Amino acid sequence: MPTDNQSAKDLVARYFATFSTGNVSGLLSMMTDDSVWWVSGSVDGFSGSYGKQQFGQLLAGVAGVYKTGALQITPHAMIAEDGKVAVEAQAYGELKNGRVYQSKYHFLVETRDGKISAVREYMDTLHAKQVFFEP
Repeated sequence: MPTDNQSAKDLVARYFATFSTGNVSGLLSMMTDDSVWWVSGSVDGFSGSYGKQQFGQLLAGVAGVYKTGALQITPHAMIAEDGKVAVEAQAYGELKNGRVYQSKYHFLVETRDGKISAVREYMDTLHAKQVFFEP
């Protein structure tokens, strides 16, 4: 059965819009039970693979560092094929400690049955480490 590429892109756009509000339960409801979110790099406590519940815990744990309660992720371009959506995006977040996190991302998002089933996140891990983990 062919995948509706526009529906997959619409789902991903809604997902990142929800992500930007900090609504963790809303995000989790848009993910399959066996979904996995993978973060590139080798930053301790950050890079690696997260199952659905672990990812929810990660997001809930970092919400308190942002002035708005969430990192804003704005997709700028998407290409979809067979349930996979490649996303170029910009992230922006003002931290309560006065630092600003601003980075470009590439996400490869897999969809299945109208939900997010996997995400591979590629970004500037050095910038993330400097903003979030260094004194």
